[in-house]
Amino acid sequence: MINTTLPIESVSPRKADGDGLCVICKGAKRLCGKDRCPLMIKFYSRQKTAPMIDFKDLGGSCPPAVFVGRYGYPKVDIGPLLPPFHGDTSVMDRPEEWVGKTIDEITDMRFSLVRGKYRIDATDFAKAGRIVEQIQEIALTERPVDMEANFSHRPRGRIILDDEVQPFGPSARMESMKAGTGRFERYLERSYYDTDMRASDAVINAYENGTLISEIQKAFSTATMGTSGRRRFVPTRWSITAVDDIIGKHLLETTRFNDTIDEYRIYHWEELDNRWCILMMPCTWRFELIEAWYPSTTWNPMGKGIEIISDHEFFDGRSDYASIGGCYYASRMAVNELLIREGRTAGAVIMREAHPGYVMPVGVWNVRENVRAALRTEPHRFESLDGAMDYVASVMDIPKQRWLEVSGILRDYRRQRRIEDYFADRFHQP
Repeated sequence: MINTTLPIESVSPRKADGDGLCVICKGAKRLCGKDRCPLMIKFYSRQKTAPMIDFKDLGGSCPPAVFVGRYGYPKVDIGPLLPPFHGDTSVMDRPEEWVGKTIDEITDMRFSLVRGKYRIDATDFAKAGRIVEQIQEIALTERPVDMEANFSHRPRGRIILDDEVQPFGPSARMESMKAGTGRFERYLERSYYDTDMRASDAVINAYENGTLISEIQKAFSTATMGTSGRRRFVPTRWSITAVDDIIGKHLLETTRFNDTIDEYRIYHWEELDNRWCILMMPCTWRFELIEAWYPSTTWNPMGKGIEIISDHEFFDGRSDYASIGGCYYASRMAVNELLIREGRTAGAVIMREAHPGYVMPVGVWNVRENVRAALRTEPHRFESLDGAMDYVASVMDIPKQRWLEVSGILRDYRRQRRIEDYFADRFHQP
């Protein structure tokens, strides 16, 4: 139930649609129904660092982190993400280490990063000069690097909610920057200088040699991969999904043809008021991600019911982009990492409940890393689909029948006759 100080009916629909409830509420009346106002979380986080960034010149240790915008593509803004302090800041742009951190901790880290903006042509960046080279060097660097940036005005910015990329702090147009030298990550450096290597091969080579996915995404985004003449700056939002997709498809080339697992499994996980149940079934490859957004969550702020969305694929994969977005490709990749470790294949259905405590989106990493974390736990094992789904019903709020109804994979699986069914029929004949 939505808990508000004023009844929803008392709010003008025109104002709610135009200016938004936030203008009316101002973080005090809880008109959206959330226990905590996501804008105020960001506000208080920003206030902690505001005195340190209220200057046109800023120095600090870049994690390293870069950002490539997407608006106006191919004319886009690129630049570093720079905190106003020195030291080991690597965790600030390494989501592989964020599982277990609170929303406040993540927001504090990300809002400490000031985004410098420098306009380039993503498809013709060579003439942009030394700043482009410096951005590329930062993206390839293994450890934090000290740098200074000079802005045209004091950093400022509006609050942006985006489920694809991590939050970041205020921004300013960058006039110049100076960065120290750092050691390049070896496999990213190799692909940078190898202009005969395709970008997809560079991604796979780095991944298979242990380079973090977050590091690969930065290199992919900053035109340091690909063959000569075909390198492009890629918006951060797009590069995140592209890397997850490339790695996931590569793993599927092996896992799709492995022997199946021989049991039903449920991996159960809870983090940031998100509940996860990952069902693995003893069948050929198929995959589905189902997300249930409760009222008072980011993407269902005024809903009176639970909004459920899903996308799926069968053995041959899919040719169109998943409507559920980058989370689909991140979670599919994570499932295939498990199948690679076990040398098996399976059908996988990921069920996610986003509850009201998940007051603001923190990026696709939240799905990738939490699915990874869930699949590192010991699963609950069952002899039947009904037994597995009964367990799901015991730990999730949504009833078993509802999951079965909305899942394209489970509807097909329950309807489809399998070869073992025929053997069972013959065995039981008198």
